[in-house]
Amino acid sequence: MKPSSKADDSSRNQRVRASYDTIAGEYAQHIYSELENKPFDRQWLNRFADLMHGQGMVVDLGCGPGQISRYLADRGISVLGLDLSHGMLLEAQRLNSSAALVEADMLAFPIASNQLGGITAFYSIIHLSRDLAADAFAEMHRVLRPNGYMLVAFHLGTDVLHTSELWGHQIDLDATFFSSEEVSRGLVRAGFKIEEVQERDPYHPDVEYQSRRGYILATKPG
Repeated sequence: MKPSSKADDSSRNQRVRASYDTIAGEYAQHIYSELENKPFDRQWLNRFADLMHGQGMVVDLGCGPGQISRYLADRGISVLGLDLSHGMLLEAQRLNSSAALVEADMLAFPIASNQLGGITAFYSIIHLSRDLAADAFAEMHRVLRPNGYMLVAFHLGTDVLHTSELWGHQIDLDATFFSSEEVSRGLVRAGFKIEEVQERDPYHPDVEYQSRRGYILATKPG
């Protein structure tokens, strides 16, 4: 695996941040209520919330406007939303006035090692290259405490798709699709134990982008 340079990481961050800052309002309008029409996602989050009761802070990686954070918080979980986009965090604050939020990169958590009870990463690894995904998994493992849980959801496939326009705005985003086997291998190499893997077909086009979805629950062994 060829290590990424700081210049590569900086360029990626700039493109992702600028793109999501540009579409933050429209993204929140289209995405914030998505869980109402996604029973499979709610089922996974309910199970995750049950595991997290009394286990400390959960970080919602790539929290966007905060729909996952809000869902978990409504179930009594302490959640910190982390996102690279300042615009997205402004939307999350607007929609969740009491939300705890931090602007940061998932490749460099502003959190000490072995501190978190859990991590959710719902479709937030898609803007990482395959090389960088391994680095992100290692960083997730670092901050999670022993016996903590991570729940990751992702688009299934092998492609890297580029988007230059969304909702009438010019953006510059690459989305990496992963197989369940690929993500599982990456998590195991980072030190995780895989607890469960599931996949589903996409919901109606009015609900979401038409890709199959993967879900993996993993733990950091004690």
